[in-house]
Amino acid sequence: MSAGLFGLLDDVAALARLAAASVDDVGAAAAKASLKAAGVVVDDAAVTPQYVRGLAAEREVPIIKKIAKGSVRNKLVFILPVALLLSQFLPGALTPILMLGGAYLCYEGAEKVWHALGHGEHGGGQERTRSEDEVVSSAVRTDLILSAEIMVIALNEVADQGFLARLVILVLVGLLITVLVYGAVALIVKMDDLGLAMVERSGAQSRSGRFGAGLVTAMPKVLSVLSVVGTAAMLWVGGHIELVGMDELGLRAPYDLVHHLEEAVRDAVPGIGGVLAWLTNTAFSALLGAVLGAVVLAVMTAVKKVRAR
Repeated sequence: MSAGLFGLLDDVAALARLAAASVDDVGAAAAKASLKAAGVVVDDAAVTPQYVRGLAAEREVPIIKKIAKGSVRNKLVFILPVALLLSQFLPGALTPILMLGGAYLCYEGAEKVWHALGHGEHGGGQERTRSEDEVVSSAVRTDLILSAEIMVIALNEVADQGFLARLVILVLVGLLITVLVYGAVALIVKMDDLGLAMVERSGAQSRSGRFGAGLVTAMPKVLSVLSVVGTAAMLWVGGHIELVGMDELGLRAPYDLVHHLEEAVRDAVPGIGGVLAWLTNTAFSALLGAVLGAVVLAVMTAVKKVRAR
């Protein structure tokens, strides 16, 4: 009887060790997949602050919370089930769907450039009078594409795992990245308020007060830079999705051209060649995104004019 009990306890301990090892493996895989998607995560963090520019300071964090909730919904309710089912039963459909999303990102980036040049119906001061629902809806639509790119990259990294393991890993990746992105965005947009609080608490002449005053002065410029970076990121990420997608669908010439240029730059400049090669890929992806976005924008503008008539 006691021997049987000890044998049972040994089996339970072995199962516990196996479960712990599985948890460790899932955690490591989630971390690896998150790091692989880091480039798109940075773009997501750069894109989002532009949506709360010009809004009342007390509404910035609540709006970011709404966008973050929409991002979680995008990742876990819409993207995750579709990505898992397609990867399981129809993997060939993932690339065309992702390319449609990339085309939308290119369009939105081109539209923002067009508006910044003084064209379009929503340029200038009208951007600052949008309702909160419009701001959240626009941000969540953009997040849907960036989140899809993040989740597909993560999915590719864990394609060798079982279905249940992929599900758990992608849920962890989705939650982790959402917390990181929107936590960083909330911190960025509230830095000027933090600086003002430091001035009020310590006085304008103290060291912390001067630092706080510097934050207040610098943050509008930082947000302006992030707005430009966010628009560029839409064109870059959208163009890169199209570049990779064309290669996967058999149209390899554009990707091969960029890849050869990357390799040439990497070999030509020792030390910083890797960084310059990445910038080369980024520049060509952004150029492709700008061209495609301009074409889609022209088509959409023509369609709106026909409807108006």
